[in-house]
Amino acid sequence: MPLKSLLRAELVLAKQDIISKKRVLESLAEVTSNRLHCDNEAVYDALLGREKLGSTGIGNGIAIPHCRLESANSTAIIVMSLESPIDFDSIDKQAVDLIFALIVPPHECDQHLSTLAQIAELAQSPQTLEKLRSAQTNEELYNFFDSLI
Repeated sequence: MPLKSLLRAELVLAKQDIISKKRVLESLAEVTSNRLHCDNEAVYDALLGREKLGSTGIGNGIAIPHCRLESANSTAIIVMSLESPIDFDSIDKQAVDLIFALIVPPHECDQHLSTLAQIAELAQSPQTLEKLRSAQTNEELYNFFDSLI
């Protein structure tokens, strides 16, 4: 599924003042549950359940929390930058300050692996990461991410 078709301005959040992995997951659940019309706690539990299988911190200050959610009515991607990097149990032990979350209904699971791969590919460029990190407002972050995809 093309990232461009998933990106929504209301799900792009710049410079969030969040200080822990748990709070990131709670914030993602809150934002996503409103958008997908599903239970906040169900989203949180699904994201936390996926993290328990292994951290979604992929390195270079990036995390891609993701889950399948029975009650989701469509796929959603949430793009978030953090004011200060946090510990996310990343594979490279680096703190995380860029989050790309993906919530997927079961009937769209085939596409979700390619979507995760697209996100991971974007995260390979130091110049791209620097521009994403430098965005000060939701609009700046949205516009830059949109220009990449």
